[in-house]
Amino acid sequence: MSFKTAFDFSGWNVLVIGASRGGIGSAVAAGFTECGASVRITGAEPEPIAADQGRYPYTQLDVADPDAVRRMAEGIPALDVLVNCAGIARRDEEYDPAVFARVLDVNLHGLLHLANAFKTHLVASRGAMINIASMYSTYGSPRVPAYGASKAAVAQMTKSLALAWAEHGVRVNAIAPGFIVTEQSARGRADPTHYQRVLDRTPAGRWGQPADIAGPVLFLASPAAAFITGAVLPVDGGYTAV
Repeated sequence: MSFKTAFDFSGWNVLVIGASRGGIGSAVAAGFTECGASVRITGAEPEPIAADQGRYPYTQLDVADPDAVRRMAEGIPALDVLVNCAGIARRDEEYDPAVFARVLDVNLHGLLHLANAFKTHLVASRGAMINIASMYSTYGSPRVPAYGASKAAVAQMTKSLALAWAEHGVRVNAIAPGFIVTEQSARGRADPTHYQRVLDRTPAGRWGQPADIAGPVLFLASPAAAFITGAVLPVDGGYTAV
């Protein structure tokens, strides 16, 4: 491996799941594109945000629908990197069993459907899968209990897939973001007490931006991380170190 070319993804095929709303997925897609990869994206919406329309091949996809995930996989001939950014949270609503179940369907069961559908692709390329977990993989989350439970399970599923796929040369890792400025965090950021509490606890002194997650994702996908699998990397400005 040449460190000078470790982040050259020219000729690589990358699929970013959950990249329609201009958050982490969109930043990850932009990062891979800048480094030469051929990138596809998906999202729950009929179209991605205006800035990404026409920039990437786009598929509207409900990751909780295994048949839809399978059909999409059948239409993709080759894949080197699968990034799963799909996730939902329903702040203050998740104690409702129906809402709880839907959050788990998207955040956790969706990961299973993606792994099953794209395993053959990643084995063929000896590729990499990167999942987006959360700092709530380890912390309690009283206002988003389903989100916290699902993200803890994403971290555990990442480790299990890493063990299961290691013999095929496929690496599986996860990022655990802290508080990031995205559409999903908008309700929390609108609460001035919560917003300030995050600032006060975060050693970096700010909320994260989606681009702060993109760099670590590219690293985990790259040859520079060839000996890393089963890891859950915190990217949270030091929040979980306090």
